Amino acid sequence: MATEVVDPTAASAAIAPDAAIVVENLEIAYDGFVVQRDLDFTIRRGEIFVIMGGSGCGKSTVMRCLTGLKPPARGRVLIDGTSYWEAAPEERERLGRNFGIVYQSGALWSSMTLAENIALPLGEYTPLGPAEIRDVAALKLALVGLAGFEDYYPSEISGGMRKRAGVARALALDPEYLFFDEPSAGLDPITSSLLDDLILELRDSLGATMVMVTHELPSIFAIADNSVFLDGETKTMLATGNPKALLEECRDPKVHAFLTRGGKADPGERLAT
Repeated sequence: MATEVVDPTAASAAIAPDAAIVVENLEIAYDGFVVQRDLDFTIRRGEIFVIMGGSGCGKSTVMRCLTGLKPPARGRVLIDGTSYWEAAPEERERLGRNFGIVYQSGALWSSMTLAENIALPLGEYTPLGPAEIRDVAALKLALVGLAGFEDYYPSEISGGMRKRAGVARALALDPEYLFFDEPSAGLDPITSSLLDDLILELRDSLGATMVMVTHELPSIFAIADNSVFLDGETKTMLATGNPKALLEECRDPKVHAFLTRGGKADPGERLAT
């Protein structure tokens, strides 16, 4: 399939006015080994978008491409109408400043306190002084329910609190986009549910566009506005849409099996979450 050559800073006329990120004919590969191909989906401004699918299908790799960490083999990723991978390095850096990324492990420096972890990007990319940076770090921790934990080290708090601290670090530069890579991994069901609640609260209060990689069905049904389902066998997307709507309407057996745990979960129970 041929890819049209266009001005990387020009938005396509077909792009919806509320589109924040648009993926067009995307193919991602490592040394010729295709991970995913023919990906086309739109992430709208202010929504929680889930990249879902079975283990090893390439979910995190797709997110790496969206966040500027992995160039595609072909296709485009449009951020606010600008083709990220065709843009000049300075423009890519400008766009990347609007990305906040929450990694599975939290990506916190173990030798630094929570406040010092959040202070790192503030000291690097803002003109704020030490006292102002300390105030901002305290504010970000308070946003995620960790007020008073500024001087704690990551090893001194629970796994769920480390996840929240990772969110606070991702919020340091007030990004327009927040990316979560398996945020519930390693958490018990109650802590995972509380993290879902936090993500919803942050979306509603900050208005950020959120992209989440996960295969956790409770989280998917609880917070996702929209989604794309990736298949590891065919190496492409099989469906896109609200997960609850896909559960009711999608006829693809792989999508249905995933959303019902192989037919073991009661669809009514899923929709009730």
